[in-house]
Amino acid sequence: MQYMLVIYSNEAADPQPGTAEFGPFMAGYQAFTERMKKEGKLVSGDALQSGSTATTVSVRNGKTQTMDGPFAETKETLGGYYLLDCKDLDDALACAAMIPTASYGRIEVRPVVVWE
Repeated sequence: MQYMLVIYSNEAADPQPGTAEFGPFMAGYQAFTERMKKEGKLVSGDALQSGSTATTVSVRNGKTQTMDGPFAETKETLGGYYLLDCKDLDDALACAAMIPTASYGRIEVRPVVVWE
């Protein structure tokens, strides 16, 4: 079954480029991605640019409205995702715990709907 692992964190709390913590943080992501590939679980995954680059779109009464930035009023923003093919929820949760941002932010795990 496919699971979306959605990565949320406070961008200010993440290891920043140029710091001693950043290299090992990124190496952790590379190792996780390679492991998911090797185990045949990786369907896709990407990092996203900063939440400050986001634009939120809504349509109300037929009128399209846009707002700069993410809509959620929170310090945590969407940083990226992995789409994995896991044997069950427990497997997906174990994978989510291996994502480096789990130590700084949160990983939301959701099963993908299969339309038949």
